[in-house]
Amino acid sequence: MDFSGIVPALPSLWEGMLMTLKLMVLGVLGGVALGTVLALMRLSHSKLLSNIAGFYVNYFRSIPLLLVITWFYFAVPFILRWITGEDTPVGAFTSCLVAFMMFEAAYYCEIVRAGIQAIPKGQMGAAQALGMTYGQTMRLVILPQAFRKMTPLLLQQSIILFQDTSLVYTVGLMDFLNSARSRGDIIGQANEFLIFAGLVYFVVSFTASFAVKRLQKRLTV
Repeated sequence: MDFSGIVPALPSLWEGMLMTLKLMVLGVLGGVALGTVLALMRLSHSKLLSNIAGFYVNYFRSIPLLLVITWFYFAVPFILRWITGEDTPVGAFTSCLVAFMMFEAAYYCEIVRAGIQAIPKGQMGAAQALGMTYGQTMRLVILPQAFRKMTPLLLQQSIILFQDTSLVYTVGLMDFLNSARSRGDIIGQANEFLIFAGLVYFVVSFTASFAVKRLQKRLTV
């Protein structure tokens, strides 16, 4: 095997890594935001809101992420054309980002819900006794403590999302893996570039997982 072509290709590979990190960061932020809303809906006293959130979570957790990505990329433009009567192209980046946000929100929802339920119920009663509304109690008392408890789980799910970003090759988005694959095909070193990409994913994921475990130990002390 000849790995000599990897060093000259590092600038283009770095651009692919930036795309991967951009997808991951925006996907995490959107997923956590939507997941938090879903978690509050699931914990709501309204049966309708709870059932809607429960259906959303169960649905997205029962289908593969690859299907969600391809659905957004191929099906959404047809739906928009049917609604607006005009061709409204949805780019690969936008479709993948929305797919990641909506898919990961189902998992973040359960993490956030578990974090909220781990907070003693007495704190809710104490906040209400001080005259706080439900929204103020959640925003100022419950959620800050819950997020501290669930930070390791949120980060662990983010690592999984980092690995899942490799699925964007199906819609032609040039992430790190797709950049490595295409570059390897061009210079005839496909196997070498895929091995290198696999090592990079392993090192990043292993290092991040190790850091999360260290953080979890510090938070539980």
